Amino acid sequence: MTQSRGRPRGFEPEAALDAALSVFWRRGYEGASISELTAVMGLSKPSLYAAFGDKETLYLRSLEHYLEHRIRQHATLLTTEPNARKAIRRFLDAMVDMLTDLELPGGCFIITGAANCGGASTPESVETALRKALQKGELALRHCLRRAQEAGQALPDIEPNHLAAFFNTCLAGLAVHAKSGAPRAKLQAVVEAAMAVWPETKGRPTRRR
Repeated sequence: MTQSRGRPRGFEPEAALDAALSVFWRRGYEGASISELTAVMGLSKPSLYAAFGDKETLYLRSLEHYLEHRIRQHATLLTTEPNARKAIRRFLDAMVDMLTDLELPGGCFIITGAANCGGASTPESVETALRKALQKGELALRHCLRRAQEAGQALPDIEPNHLAAFFNTCLAGLAVHAKSGAPRAKLQAVVEAAMAVWPETKGRPTRRR
């Protein structure tokens, strides 16, 4: 098999995407320059375009890569843990671990990206993709809460859609604080406070009517 035109020998798409993701994660779409991207990816500008398309396409692929390799494993907790309160608590704890992981850029790729949107050079496709990613997170929480309601698990006296929005907003706040360097202990204290709206209950579940 002949080497693809424009790609260096030993080119590994996954490793290149990881490198691009780290830049976009730190700087957002507008703050990431082609020169920095090519440097960390080990590609020339023509090679980058040949392998991934333009900057817009690379960003969208980096977002997909982030969702698949960083978020999916945590979001799975919302569907595999039968107890909804435990599921959300475990999900938030897992996200705090990721947000404060010193080997990662810090904060959340999606929140950082959304915060940096709005400039004239940000493509509509990027803004739309980030908005859908944010909505997808809240939808996953909403589904978790709806399943709990149908199973007769005790929920706080808050409409499930509003409760999902509350936890999603808390998650966004955690990401912002993590990006600014807040310690893990502070973020976990916020999670404790957030979960206080949903006190643990003992005994048999009661079906809501």
